Amino acid sequence: MAATAYALHILVKHKEIAEDIIEQLGKGAKFQTLAKKYSSCPSGKKGGDLGEFKRGQMVPQFDKIAFKGALLESHLVKTKFGWHVIKVLYRT
Repeated sequence: MAATAYALHILVKHKEIAEDIIEQLGKGAKFQTLAKKYSSCPSGKKGGDLGEFKRGQMVPQFDKIAFKGALLESHLVKTKFGWHVIKVLYRT
């Protein structure tokens, strides 16, 4: 079982915007470019880069995707902060 994960994310207020971002990613848009454009999280300035974090550091819904979702795919998840598009790069 992985103890840490490394992820990128884009945080937006509305599901429709998050779904549009996933669609753009599917057409080849760069995650980092979309994060800088859309994300309301301070990590957006760094292309959505959250770096490496431990299990339990993120809210439960985010943690579930970070540690169980498919790697290198875009996932949509709602938390108390809004809608996240998450891409997990690796786990250790």
